[in-house]
Amino acid sequence: MPISKGEFKGKPIVWDMGSVSLFMFAVFVSVVVGSLSFVNGEGIPSTVDGPFKPVTVPLDKSFRGHAVDLPDDDSRVQRTVTGWEPEQISVSLSSNHDSVWISWITGEFQIGENVKERDPKTVGSIVKYGRWRFAMTSEAMGDSLVYSQLYPFQGLHNYTSGIIHHVRLTGLKPNTLYYYQCGDPSIPAMSDVHYFRTMPASGPRSYPARIAIVGDLGLTYNTTSTIGHLTSNDPDLVLLIGDASYANLYLTNGTGADCYSCSFPDTPIHETYQPRWDYWGRFMQPLVSKVPLMMIEGNHEIEEQIEKKTFAAYSARFAFPSEESGSSSTFYYSFNAGGIHFVMLGGYTDYNKSGDQYRWLETDLAKVDRKVTPWLVATWHPPWYSTYTAHYREAECMRVEMEDLLYKYGVDIVFNGHVSCFVKDKLHALGELMIVCSFGNNQQVHAYERSNRVYNYNLDPCGPVHITIGDGGNREKMAIMHADEPGNCPEPSTTPDKFMGGFCAFKFTSGPATGKFCWDRQPDYSAYRESSFGHGILEMKNETHALWTWHRNQDAYGTIGDAVFIVRQPDRCPVET
Repeated sequence: MPISKGEFKGKPIVWDMGSVSLFMFAVFVSVVVGSLSFVNGEGIPSTVDGPFKPVTVPLDKSFRGHAVDLPDDDSRVQRTVTGWEPEQISVSLSSNHDSVWISWITGEFQIGENVKERDPKTVGSIVKYGRWRFAMTSEAMGDSLVYSQLYPFQGLHNYTSGIIHHVRLTGLKPNTLYYYQCGDPSIPAMSDVHYFRTMPASGPRSYPARIAIVGDLGLTYNTTSTIGHLTSNDPDLVLLIGDASYANLYLTNGTGADCYSCSFPDTPIHETYQPRWDYWGRFMQPLVSKVPLMMIEGNHEIEEQIEKKTFAAYSARFAFPSEESGSSSTFYYSFNAGGIHFVMLGGYTDYNKSGDQYRWLETDLAKVDRKVTPWLVATWHPPWYSTYTAHYREAECMRVEMEDLLYKYGVDIVFNGHVSCFVKDKLHALGELMIVCSFGNNQQVHAYERSNRVYNYNLDPCGPVHITIGDGGNREKMAIMHADEPGNCPEPSTTPDKFMGGFCAFKFTSGPATGKFCWDRQPDYSAYRESSFGHGILEMKNETHALWTWHRNQDAYGTIGDAVFIVRQPDRCPVET
């Protein structure tokens, strides 16, 4: 009795039940373990079967992509509201299922040499909501703010945003559909009716059906493909692992480039074109006005301005459950989604053991009850275990400070984005610009990589699976070079992240790469890597089994490029409680 369910690596997924008893079929439906799901007769592997032999998939020459930004006049990024009507509407989660944040913007931005900030009190921050579309009897009020991006140099255009509103709804029921309108009814200036579904209540058998994971998204024609594929997978939650709008690939006059410092080497400050944030918010609204989006900062959100102020757009535009989760910063926070505890960490703020983030993380992890939220997932932007030449061991100081703590508390999965490099040469291949990389700049390229369970560069059955998903589709093209290939290993002194500083990436002192800075073959901890744009879907089946699938943009909807069951073994790997 074959049952078809999507595709994997271009072939239909078939659950062949001909030789499986009805009892075992019931077990499959309720547990969905890797040994009982088949891909044309081949089982989807599980981490219990690992560690896996490293696999590198060659570049798919049939895929050119379209890594070109949507232009300013594209209808999907144009302002379609009038007056003080809300736009760029989004939903994000609070720390638990009974609360969410609704965010939006009213009023148009201003850009030029002389701009004047709007008074945030001009328009009210009100959300009407309820479980029935025509009976939204509950009401919540929130706060509003305006941010500016200012430059102390003549000729640069300054920016000030529209009024940004954040309203927290509380007292919500779990796994329940709510309708809402936002705006100011006294003007009147209210949005259309939108809806969202709350997360399930925390518990070992309570999970959102599908969680989409994407990084380094941008606003290109590739982005539209990524979001199209992602939306077709009907996610209940979206995690964006840093780098959203790429506004910092533009001068303040709107001139853009794939590599900012290559094209604009003489600018007195790294400029940004903040309207790209507004375009991004408009493009994303159809998805994130109904599916909660949880964001963590990436390097493209740094956006230095006057008096060395950074991360202004990131901190203003998104709502974060920082206060609810005990954090004093927008750079790190945590939240629950059913039986999953997510820890969102900052790779561009102090992560030393003596710092606020580390102390917060230690307190947060100590409070996690694994009987209630068995799964522990951590995310931050720069990867620790990427084998691409770009960003190779760049975040080593963060790993040295934090890895022991994450291992002690049994983090199951880590998601990262990033993978960046400097343009050394340009090759016209396959009809599109491919980037060849060395170090010395923050130019990014993007790819996918999944690790075996790893801890301190060693295979470890109790270590987390690290997944680099920095392939959302921005204009910086794809990464194709690996640090373990001849001639691609960077000099150690070139690897530290310039924004964070510090040096911790020394040569290996044990294992197959002893005395070297890079392996001379794909490292054992790297299970699968491929250069392609796409997104991932995480599905927790129960307290011990989760299905991870990666979906490439060039494939048909429903096709799976990589799949693995991630299996927790709490009896084998006891954690700190």
